[in-house]
Amino acid sequence: MSRQQAIDLATAYFDQGQFQATLERRVAIPTESQEPGKIPVLTSYLTDELTPLLTKLGFDCKIVPNPIEGGAPFLVARRTEPEANFTVLTYGHGDVVRGYAPQWHEGLAPWTLSIRGDRWYGRGTADNKGQHTINLAALEQVITARQGKLGYNVTLLIEMGEEMGSPGLREMCTLHGDLLKADLFLASDGPRVSASRPTLFLGSRGAFNFELRLNVRDGGHHSGNWGGLLKNPGIRLAHAIASMVDAKGRILVPKLLPSSLPDNVRRALANIQVGGGPNDPEIDPDWAEPGLTPTERVFAWNTFETLAFKTGNPDAPVNAIPGYAIAFCQLRYVVGSDNENFLKHIREHLDAHGFTDVEALPSRGEAAEATRLDPDNAWVKMAAASITQTTGKDVDVLPNLGGTLPNDAFSKILALPTVWVPHSYAACSQHAPNEHMLGSVARESLQLMAGLFWDLGDKGAKIAA
Repeated sequence: MSRQQAIDLATAYFDQGQFQATLERRVAIPTESQEPGKIPVLTSYLTDELTPLLTKLGFDCKIVPNPIEGGAPFLVARRTEPEANFTVLTYGHGDVVRGYAPQWHEGLAPWTLSIRGDRWYGRGTADNKGQHTINLAALEQVITARQGKLGYNVTLLIEMGEEMGSPGLREMCTLHGDLLKADLFLASDGPRVSASRPTLFLGSRGAFNFELRLNVRDGGHHSGNWGGLLKNPGIRLAHAIASMVDAKGRILVPKLLPSSLPDNVRRALANIQVGGGPNDPEIDPDWAEPGLTPTERVFAWNTFETLAFKTGNPDAPVNAIPGYAIAFCQLRYVVGSDNENFLKHIREHLDAHGFTDVEALPSRGEAAEATRLDPDNAWVKMAAASITQTTGKDVDVLPNLGGTLPNDAFSKILALPTVWVPHSYAACSQHAPNEHMLGSVARESLQLMAGLFWDLGDKGAKIAA
């Protein structure tokens, strides 16, 4: 059979309803990793839903316990061919965020796949059940088209804790590097830049979350009796933040910025436009770092965000000077930042500006480091050319995603070139009520992934050599 026949099989998989039936079954499994007591359901997704299909396709499946106590297990499935000389590691996550069923639109529910025009609603359709379902289905069609011989080995890693920060993933990659040894990491998560154009991204921005706290005194004091005499922590903390980021969002602490914006990154982003979609918010043209394009600001630079700020009792304010203030802040950062010393730089800045009374503390939770593959890498060129051949469209190549994924586990611990092919779009309501994927994008993604999995069998060995 031919490349086109593999693509035709993937198209038929969608058109004849097989993709819908498979996704409907997977969406119905409430794999909410953030809810307690869900380990049996999370494990069942691996053992009862995925393992039978993978075994049928020639994979040897292994459930690997999480190195962190209480963490959900991993599925590692390996398909080897005696004459193959390179291996592709692919990945997905079967867990989802909480369903929030009461908040969905009338007639929609998180655990039911509902199709309204081009929108396919259900928890996990975009993040990430729909995306790894596309990839596994496309791989299945290529295995069929090539009569069981891909020409390369495939290892699949599915985790069930990504929505909790991937606890244990990095430890698992360190402990079981032999199981995950490969030449290329190829997976799908996150959104396209635009729903109408295929996208590749090669890493992700890192995220550093921290808290700024100011505790001045116990309890509040009447503002009429004590106003003008007592320090207001809300005002003082607001000024501390203002010393770090200006009124237009520009970071004022040089050590919290990347060392440079590489020329090849700038070139890769030159023709990519962000925003402008029907459900996208309007971009503020003069926000954040001046002299950069909107695309460069979100994909190639660092940003400072105040996620929440609390002082006093916002729900029921009274005439009292509060005794405390707290701000939850975040730095999204790219490769070339001194992220290991962010907290040190924040402390030094606050002290230098007279805010010695403001505490700076790291927030709890897993932190993913910034990663970025060279846009000129041969695997990137091959993947982009393959997708263009299949779709007839130019491909948006992002050196890194604006958001954060656990890509450092693969690019740093496993030392792999990482190529992501997202099958969602920015307005998918990921992590919110009414999460959905677009049927048109799913159909196109089945086609382009079939073409890409086929082309790896023809061209991958030369690149891996």
